[in-house]
Amino acid sequence: MMANTADAIIDRRKLRRKVTFWRIVALLVAAFALIAIYLITSGSEGYTSKSVPHIAKVRVEGTILEDEELLKRLKDIGESDAVKGVIVSIDSPGGTTAGGEAIYESVRKIAEKKPVVAQVGTLAASAGYMIAVATDHIVARQSSIVGSIGVLFQYPDISELLTKVGVKVETIKSSPLKAEPNFFNPASDEAKAMIHRMIIDSYNWFVGLVEDRRKFNHEQALALADGSVFTGRQALSNKLIDALGGEEKALEWLEGKGVDPKLKVVEWKPVEKSTFGSLFSQSAMKMAAKLLGLPETSTGVLHEITGDRMFLDGLVSVWHVDGKPVGAQ
Repeated sequence: MMANTADAIIDRRKLRRKVTFWRIVALLVAAFALIAIYLITSGSEGYTSKSVPHIAKVRVEGTILEDEELLKRLKDIGESDAVKGVIVSIDSPGGTTAGGEAIYESVRKIAEKKPVVAQVGTLAASAGYMIAVATDHIVARQSSIVGSIGVLFQYPDISELLTKVGVKVETIKSSPLKAEPNFFNPASDEAKAMIHRMIIDSYNWFVGLVEDRRKFNHEQALALADGSVFTGRQALSNKLIDALGGEEKALEWLEGKGVDPKLKVVEWKPVEKSTFGSLFSQSAMKMAAKLLGLPETSTGVLHEITGDRMFLDGLVSVWHVDGKPVGAQ
């Protein structure tokens, strides 16, 4: 009797383990099926629309950096036989000069194969305008902000702050201009001259792009490249853009280049940033707030005010939102 009871208990336990195992398998299968259905349904429309003839739209927004994902997207657009024309939608105050250069070159490669038009939203300044001139036609709103052609280099001098808190930084280097200028000492005249030479060289390159792409003579390009910004109406008068309007004007120009006006405009969207990257950005903003003596809850406001500009490094071509145009004079 005892043996039979023990055997029954063992059998029930085995049965429960089997049932539990198959329940887990069933749940996993159901989960994978739901994931597959989601991926198919969420991606099918984009895949189908990008596989049939269409007009590609790509956005360049915010602070411009050398964005590998955007560069890959532009390369794919250029190589896609389904793309018959391209609208580059720009809303940017600028960013790093190298980032603008990289995107400029990518847009020019597309323009060698198919018609490309820029459609300016609120702002296409500095490196943002650099990207606009890479297209073969620029459309902007009457109240858009355009221009700020120029380059700058900024660095903080915290030497007085260090003196007040009793910190002295000793530096041993191989030559006087190594690692100059730096945060810890006022820049020497030689260091300022070195940076100025570098800025003027990049500035001349930027002016050359505008001169070539907008069909200006050198004097005309220089007259507009003093860091000034213009409304869309002023920009049209100065021939910095080609037409006033929105996306419909861009589509009209593409139609004039032989693009079928019945084609659908499909936005090629960026791949979503990783959670790790997002967390890193948030951590950086929290650290900045702490250094400024602000509560962590102020990081949202801090990000709205500064964006990525606090973390730009090297030569930049960017318009300051305080309304003061910047550029090499």
